[in-house]
Amino acid sequence: IIIKSMDKFYTCSCFFRDNIFLEEYKLHVRFIAENQFRKEYQNGSNLQQHLMSLGCVTESQFRDVLGKVSELWKIERRQSHKLKSAERAATIREIYAPLHQHVYHLQESFLAPEFLQLVKYCTSNDATMEGLMKLIQTEAAPRVFRFPVLRKEFCKDFIEELEHFEQSDAPKGRPNTMNNYRILLSELGFDESFFTPLREVYLHPLTALLYSDCGGSCLDSHKAFVVKYDMREDLDLSYHYDNAEVTLNVSLGKDFTEGNLFFGDMRRHHVTEGLLHRGRHMHGALPISSGTRWNLIIWMQASRERNKLCPMCGKRPTLVESDVFRDGFTMDTSSNVSCSLT
Repeated sequence: IIIKSMDKFYTCSCFFRDNIFLEEYKLHVRFIAENQFRKEYQNGSNLQQHLMSLGCVTESQFRDVLGKVSELWKIERRQSHKLKSAERAATIREIYAPLHQHVYHLQESFLAPEFLQLVKYCTSNDATMEGLMKLIQTEAAPRVFRFPVLRKEFCKDFIEELEHFEQSDAPKGRPNTMNNYRILLSELGFDESFFTPLREVYLHPLTALLYSDCGGSCLDSHKAFVVKYDMREDLDLSYHYDNAEVTLNVSLGKDFTEGNLFFGDMRRHHVTEGLLHRGRHMHGALPISSGTRWNLIIWMQASRERNKLCPMCGKRPTLVESDVFRDGFTMDTSSNVSCSLT
C-alpha cells in the first residue's frame, strides 16, 4: 500500500476556541472572550439551561466557571501550544537520557503474532472484509475490533521508559483539558522511527479494509500519546469522541483493577490488546479501583476526509499552520493525498 501526502499539516482554528472541557460538569464549552461566553452560556440561552441542569444554578457558580475557562484556556495560551511543544521536544532531546533506547525504533518482534497474521492477510491479493472478520473473530461493539497488538515484553519495557521519563527533569506538557497525566510521544522522538512505520506498514492494511468509508484507506498523519490512570491522579475518562478518522487504543498494562474502556455495553480491554474504532465513535474509560494503568492511543487522520469537514466543529475547516501540533488538515482539499494498492 502506498500513501503519498504533503509534508505540511494544519489545524482548524476551532482548536483555539472550542472543546474546552469543564471537568466538574463533564461538558465541552466554547470560549473566545467573556462577552461571548456570557451570551452563549448565560442569559437564558439553551446552553445556560443545560449548565443549570448540570448544577450551575447561581451567578457565583457561573463566575467560577467563567474564571476557570478564561484563566486556563485563554486563546493566547492555546495559540502558543505549537511553540511550547517544539521547545519541549528540543529540551527533551538535550537533557533526557532514555532508559530503554530500543523501544524508540519499531521492530517486528515488538508486535503480537496474531496482529502480524492480520497484517499478512490484509496485504494478500485475495484479502476481503469477510475473510478478515473470520480472523479477528471478536467485534467488541459495532465496528469496534479487538485483537492483540503488542507483546507483553515490549509493553513492560515501554512502561518502564515512560516512568523513567516521568521521574526525569525533562519538561512535560498537558495536551488537553480531559487528561492531566498524558505524554505526547512525538516530543520524545517516537514519531518517525516508531509510529509512522506502524501506521503506514502495519495498521493501514487493516484500516483500508475495515474503515474505507471514513478515510481508512487514506490515513496520512497521526497523533500518538499515552494516558495514565492512577488512584492519586486521573481515575477515568469522560464520554467523548476523538479528533481522528480511526483510533487505535492499546492497553499497556501494569497492576490495576477495573478501569476498562466502554463503547455502549462493551466493558473489557485486556493488556496487550488493541481496540480499533472510528474516531467519531463515542467512548470513555471507567474508573480504576486500584493500581496504575497505562494506555497507548494513536489518532489516525485522513486529510482527504477532514479537509471537507472538521470533525471537531462540524464545519469546513479554517486552517492555521501547525508544524508540530498536527491535526491532519492540509491546504489542498482535492488532490494532495493519493492512495493505491500494490
